[in-house]
Amino acid sequence: MLLLNLIVAGALVAITFAIHFAGLVALSAVIRKRDVPHVNLSTVVGQGLAIFFVLLSLFAIHSIEIWMFTLTYLALGTFPDVETAVYFSTSTFSTVGYGDVLIDKDWRMLAAAESVIGFLLLGWSTAFLVSISARVRNFEARIEQLDDKD
Repeated sequence: MLLLNLIVAGALVAITFAIHFAGLVALSAVIRKRDVPHVNLSTVVGQGLAIFFVLLSLFAIHSIEIWMFTLTYLALGTFPDVETAVYFSTSTFSTVGYGDVLIDKDWRMLAAAESVIGFLLLGWSTAFLVSISARVRNFEARIEQLDDKD
């Protein structure tokens, strides 16, 4: 059973990492297009909306990854219903792990793998968000330079 756990976990690792990578590349492309050479009210609002879009997109990417595990748990018959499976997957992926819902002993390694994957992907998203915030800080510096010229 351990080998099957590792095979399923390995497949999910590859798929979720690919989804995450593709999502971050797409978000990077969107943000790159938002870079503007001049500063005015519409560009300030646009930068704010772009950050909001990034946050919602990161949430959507993580939701897709959580649902991949949820559907896997359901396919394996580890939980009786969708609500229990998605709750378990969300708390495991986010490494909260309340412990009020437990997975069958046969699939514990898969759940442990989801926790590690979630930890890595949430960290990757955080690093991405920090890099986006640095772009916003550069944008603010351009605004401050304009204020200093006045």
